[in-house]
Amino acid sequence: MFHREGFKIIAITFIIVGAMALTADAYITNHLIKYGVQGVALTILVLILQFFRNPKRAVQFNLNEIIAPVDGKVVVIEEVEEKEYFQGKRKQVSIFMSPLNVHVTRYPASGVIQYSKYHPGKYLVAWHPKASEENERTTIVIKTPKFGDILYRQIAGALARRIVNYAKKRGQSHSRSRRRFYKIWIQSRPFPTPRLYCYCRSESKSCGGKNCHSNTKRWR
Repeated sequence: MFHREGFKIIAITFIIVGAMALTADAYITNHLIKYGVQGVALTILVLILQFFRNPKRAVQFNLNEIIAPVDGKVVVIEEVEEKEYFQGKRKQVSIFMSPLNVHVTRYPASGVIQYSKYHPGKYLVAWHPKASEENERTTIVIKTPKFGDILYRQIAGALARRIVNYAKKRGQSHSRSRRRFYKIWIQSRPFPTPRLYCYCRSESKSCGGKNCHSNTKRWR
């Protein structure tokens, strides 16, 4: 199953890859070169299909948990000064997504969308110290019955040129719902309350819609 945002690119890639394979078969007599060109074309197609894959995942509805919104690797867990919305200290969990990760994301918690804003910007590498402030990004705040407001930020990387955001202010969010799609590299940063207990650890893998990041039953 593939995400609808990739249908056009997948179709174009199929045409280009097919043309490359047929052209190589018709005009290249050297078998090594011919198979090499066809192999490169097939590899490109496989990478495109992998990038736009949209696996179905059974997510249990649980108001007591904040789940991992994306696949990737947890790279930072720290308390930071959040300046855009909270204007105070919040616990930040940063998840890095590589081109090999599934790029469909889900709401980290169920609630009502209080804030949704797109920020145009630069395309610094995702791990750059100023990427969160200067790169293209979107910021979403979800009001939840258990956690209060949760801020969720998506930051484009050096290869990113588009973030597709479906979140609308005052709309409903459900942890089982797919919320947006990213093109190429991004970092995802949920900001829960600073006293909330975090189950995830730095360098651990994140699986969108499956891993529990925080829970109201335990506190730091």
